[in-house]
Amino acid sequence: MASQLQTVDRPIILVALGGHAFMQHGEKGTVEVQERNAAKICNMIQTLIDRDFNIVITHGNGPQVGNLLLLNESGDESIPKMPLDVLVAQTEGSLGYFLQQAMLNELRNSAKKRYVVTVITQVLVNPDDEAFQKPTKPVGPFLTQQEAEHRRDELGWQIVEDSGRGWRRLVPSPIPVKVVQRHMIRESAEAGNIVIAAGGGGIPIIKKNDGTFEGVEAVIDKDLTSSILATEIGAEIFVILTEVPQVYTGFGTDRERPIGAITSERLKDLEGKGEFPTGSMGPKVQAVREFLDRGGKRAIITSSETMSEALLGRGGTHIIGGC
Repeated sequence: MASQLQTVDRPIILVALGGHAFMQHGEKGTVEVQERNAAKICNMIQTLIDRDFNIVITHGNGPQVGNLLLLNESGDESIPKMPLDVLVAQTEGSLGYFLQQAMLNELRNSAKKRYVVTVITQVLVNPDDEAFQKPTKPVGPFLTQQEAEHRRDELGWQIVEDSGRGWRRLVPSPIPVKVVQRHMIRESAEAGNIVIAAGGGGIPIIKKNDGTFEGVEAVIDKDLTSSILATEIGAEIFVILTEVPQVYTGFGTDRERPIGAITSERLKDLEGKGEFPTGSMGPKVQAVREFLDRGGKRAIITSSETMSEALLGRGGTHIIGGC
C-alpha cells in the first residue's frame, strides 16, 4: 500500500491552524466541543486533498495547556505536578488524536486513500537564548497578587499582572532553531500521509554539553516553529490560518486597509512601522517573511473560511519573496 501512496512529486503545503481552532471564544473546551471543531477543520482540509497536495498540519494549544496548568495548580497535592514541556507533549497527543480521528472519518466519507499520523514533535532551542533570562509569556491561571507573590517566593516564578484580570506566571518564549523530527515529517508527507506535527509550537528542548537532550519549561510560538518546519520539509506553500480573512494595515482604525498581495520586503517595511502588533498579527507576519527569506516560494495568511478561495488567488493575503 505504501508504494501506491508514494507521491513525492506532489507539492507539500503546510497549514498552521489558529490557536483557538479547537476551542472558540466562549466555549468550555469539552471533548464534544473539540471533536466538533476538529471535524470542521478536517472538512476544510478536504479541499487540499482534492487539489492533490501533500499535507502537513500544525496547530496551537494555548487554551488546552492553560486548562492543564489550571489543573496542575488547583489539583490534589498528592498528584505530582507536570512541567510545561510535558504538558505541551500531552496536548500534542490529545489534539492530534482529535484531528486524526476526524480526518480518518472525513477520508472514509470521501473514499480518499490517505493515512493520518500525529508526530509528537521536539523543537531544539538555544539554551543561551535571552528569553530564558527575560521571560515574557504569561501562562496558567489568573491569581491574586498575594497568591502569585507566594509562588514567586516559594517556586522562583517570575510573575506579571495581566490585562487587569489578575497575576500570572511568566515563562520564556525562545526562538525555535530546528525541528528534531523534520525528516520523518517530510518523508511521511511525501508518502502521501497527512501529518499533524509541532502542536503548540512543539516541545522545547535543549542539547546539553554531553550531547543529550533535555526538555525545558518554555513556550515556543507555533507560527515561528511552523515557519522553520515549512523550510525544513521543502513546503511549496506555507499557509497561516487566523481569525481574519486578510492582513490589514491600520487594523481596527479608520485607515484600515486589506493587503491582497505583497512582497516580503514591503511587508518588512510595514512591520518596522509598527503595523502588526506583537500580540496578534506580528508573529504571523514574521513567520511568513522568514520562510520566504529562507527561500520559500509562497505564503498566505487568511481565515479557515476563506482558505479555499485564497488558494485560487481570490482572497487572503499572498506574500512572495523579493522586493
